[in-house]
Amino acid sequence: MNTFIYPGSFDPVTNGHLDIIERASKICDRLIVAVLINHSKNPLFSIDERVNLLKKVVKDNTNVQIECFSGLLVDFVKEKNANVIIKGLRAVSDFEYELQMALLNKNQAPDIETLFMMSSINYSFLSSSMVKELARHGGNINGLVPECIEKDIIDKFKLK
Repeated sequence: MNTFIYPGSFDPVTNGHLDIIERASKICDRLIVAVLINHSKNPLFSIDERVNLLKKVVKDNTNVQIECFSGLLVDFVKEKNANVIIKGLRAVSDFEYELQMALLNKNQAPDIETLFMMSSINYSFLSSSMVKELARHGGNINGLVPECIEKDIIDKFKLK
């Protein structure tokens, strides 16, 4: 079985993320969307909330699993018997950082490949940070996040 890992914080998942998930899931047998538990960051959504939002978004895609992890990505990839890391790129600025990470991962685990997938031009400007900023100030996030979670994101700011 050909397993790919798509890691990220997904705080929250956007249509850009969903675009990569849908396209990557077509070129592998199993895609694990790996939600990072990063203790040095203060995410808006808890790990359970992020996992549940992603599960809601991909519920109809039978070869996509949602899991969380902490620690080194290459250790998680090995644990899942995967062989490929998928990284979405929006712009050249993403490439520089992601290239460094890919080379570091290759150094740590030579058998694991990193594939870069360019975002659709419709989402090349989109980030979770921008979605949160819009939602925080009552801006329109329609079309930026999957419709099925739009209310969840808006409601999160009503609680703050």
